[in-house]
Amino acid sequence: MTDDSEVVHGFPHLETVRAAITALHKRLSYDGIRSYAPSVAPADVAFSDLDDLHLGAQRVAHAMVQHLHLPDARMIVSFREMHHAAGVELAAGPEYFIELNNRFRTHRNDIGAALAHEVMHVLLHRLDLSFTGTRDNEILTDTATTYLGAGWLLLDAYREDGVSSQKLGYLTPEEFGYVLAKRALAFDEDPSIWFTSPQAYTAYNKGLDRARQDSRLPPLAAAGWVGRRAYAKNRKYALEHGSHSPPRTPYAFEEAGNGLRVSFPCPTCQQRIRVPVRGRVRARCGLCGTVLDCDT
Repeated sequence: MTDDSEVVHGFPHLETVRAAITALHKRLSYDGIRSYAPSVAPADVAFSDLDDLHLGAQRVAHAMVQHLHLPDARMIVSFREMHHAAGVELAAGPEYFIELNNRFRTHRNDIGAALAHEVMHVLLHRLDLSFTGTRDNEILTDTATTYLGAGWLLLDAYREDGVSSQKLGYLTPEEFGYVLAKRALAFDEDPSIWFTSPQAYTAYNKGLDRARQDSRLPPLAAAGWVGRRAYAKNRKYALEHGSHSPPRTPYAFEEAGNGLRVSFPCPTCQQRIRVPVRGRVRARCGLCGTVLDCDT
């Protein structure tokens, strides 16, 4: 939890974020991912100052349990002084104990964001899905929370002005926006209508621009002129010299038994796709089922 300190911006964790999106698709399958539509509704996590603190926290935790398909999990929420925003005890269940930072006693609108992250820890624990190291595992948790429909709360908890700042989670605001945009493009929804933070709206649009770039990179047919020209140059080199992985490009050329192939990440799930180098082709991602128009 960043509170009244400098907030990191940009996309420093993008490689890990993309790996997390791929891991989610592999673990849950296409149908499993689609079962998390729509996103958690704002009304389900609304928290009035008139609500009882503990009963309200239990209610929001239950909403997260339901949204993340954990019907057998009972969350016991308490508050105490702590350095981090929250923590969860990952035992065998059926009860899980979540501790929230005492600051949420007076910042009740952000309780849903903190609980979304902690309940996702429970889901990932049950799915036996994790990354090596605390940093990467927390990035996986933030990414999964966002991609499965509860992470718009984490982005909405981001606020920053000239004298103070607040951010929950390990991802930067723009990275939250990127993952949220990936979900929005896949599920055809507009999460920006739920934001109460102006800074969240700005970060989402920056993430959306970055997410849209993934669909405009060669060898995809929607690639721009500059990318197409560079691709043609790299393809010529590969045809003359064999396998070639151009620097700072998402694609690579590989020799195959029947000629040259190009591999590139699926713009939806980031799984690498391999297609022959032979002009206009249509490719279907074997992991998420996205059909892509390519000009190889």
